[in-house]
Amino acid sequence: QVQLVESGGGLVQPGGSLRLSCAASGSIFRLNVMGWTRQTLGKERELVATITESGTTNYADSVKGRFTISRDNAKKTVSLQMNSLKPDDTAVYYCNAVVSLTSSVNKAYWGQGTQVTVSS
Repeated sequence: QVQLVESGGGLVQPGGSLRLSCAASGSIFRLNVMGWTRQTLGKERELVATITESGTTNYADSVKGRFTISRDNAKKTVSLQMNSLKPDDTAVYYCNAVVSLTSSVNKAYWGQGTQVTVSS
């Protein structure tokens, strides 16, 4: 069993910053691509950022230049530094990862989500 546990959400004023973290635990052979998605009530889930095991990153156009994704392979963590936050960034943020359970079995996992609210 694999678990992803997020932390770091909260309430912040427009223009402020927050850092989200996610720790993976359990029977993990290898952590492949990790990332963050977000969802607002009534809208589809949006991919925010991804990072491969080797550190290649990809961002949604809406967050480029403001958000930075990083990971620590030894600690099995992924983080999202969010700067210059806007009210439109308000959402539940989910950590996700593609995990190799064995050398030939891969499975996607999701965290429980953490609320980020940007409001004055």
